[in-house]
Amino acid sequence: MKFESFQQKIDFKFHQEQLMIQAFTHSSYVNEHRRKPYEDNERLEFLGDAVLELTISQYLYKKYPQMSEGELTKLRAAVVCEASLVQFANELSFGDLVLLGKGEEMTGGRERPALLADIFEAFIGALYLDQGLEAVVSFLEVHVYPKVNAGAFSHVMDYKSQLQELVQREGLGQLYYRIVQEKGPAHNREFVSTVSLDNRVLGEGHGRSKKEAEQEAAQKALADLRIEINE
Repeated sequence: MKFESFQQKIDFKFHQEQLMIQAFTHSSYVNEHRRKPYEDNERLEFLGDAVLELTISQYLYKKYPQMSEGELTKLRAAVVCEASLVQFANELSFGDLVLLGKGEEMTGGRERPALLADIFEAFIGALYLDQGLEAVVSFLEVHVYPKVNAGAFSHVMDYKSQLQELVQREGLGQLYYRIVQEKGPAHNREFVSTVSLDNRVLGEGHGRSKKEAEQEAAQKALADLRIEINE
């Protein structure tokens, strides 16, 4: 019953429901039910890891055309790291669905980060086998990609530092950041920042904080400057 509710929640109906159940089956559960035909999720986890790498890579490649290979690699690593996968799994209450052995259950297996990250990868692997890459992308478009868009991983995308390095390397001059506008009520403030190179405005950014607005301005400036330099 809980798997039925889960499928309704995520708006995906598995053709092979056993695949989905396998994704949530921990090896400790299989060890305690040897007489029944249960398979654990370890092979699905292996597959899901690769599918996640591919789909996240493709998304970032298209979304950030000006990013270097190193920057893309760093960002992808942040999206697919254990802490991120645990967050995705918790938001979908994956822990409630896991089939665990009694010992693993008693030692708090449902909340164990490594286990939850593995479950998320296994689920992606199961969805891929059941419905293909398009279904995985559709799932990620709802549950993962919006977090990238919202800047959840901006801590690895320090555009201000990147812009400063580029300007210094090329000997282009001095950068200046300025908050040019503050909009909205105190509880829902929006800031507008510009970044200038000497007296020329290179980029404008918006954000819920001054830092966020400056980062967006730097991101836009960085993209334009790279094009100019490579022309």
